[in-house]
Amino acid sequence: MSTATAINTGTWIVEPVHSEVGFTVRHLGMSKVRGRFNSFTGTVQIGDEPSASSVTAEVDLSSVDTNNADRDGHLTSGDFFNAETHPKMTFVSTSITNDALAGNLTINGITKPVEFDLDVYGSTVDMYETTRAGFSASGTISRGDFGIDFNAPLGLDGVMISDKVNIELEIQLVPQS
Repeated sequence: MSTATAINTGTWIVEPVHSEVGFTVRHLGMSKVRGRFNSFTGTVQIGDEPSASSVTAEVDLSSVDTNNADRDGHLTSGDFFNAETHPKMTFVSTSITNDALAGNLTINGITKPVEFDLDVYGSTVDMYETTRAGFSASGTISRGDFGIDFNAPLGLDGVMISDKVNIELEIQLVPQS
């Protein structure tokens, strides 16, 4: 059994089978609806210091999965992601520290700065001799900042769907071959 060590410098790619790009949003002020995206890619360039590192990622918005096909179809429509016109959500980092990941997030053709809390878990070698690294990141965005303002006046907090969306990333990396 190996233990986690520092992540080696170089180029790493997201290993999607062991990674998740997820979100939660409050519905009617009472419950959280959880979703995820099933198709995404990402590259992490690890430098000697966190500030010399970078992250780029791309998410296929048509791969949204909330465990409800009707809701997923509505999310890809012009009311939300407008996936026909803007099929991808992208992220490009602008700074990385030991506990924060900041960058520019683009959804619906609109780019805004965002910041995520960051937990880096280091790297290890699995039973197949593949080196793997991992991190988690989480933060909250305003969907209205990205032109996603569909709503209806309902619920305990006065609207059907909260403007605040929590983003949760669980990412496993492998060295780029």
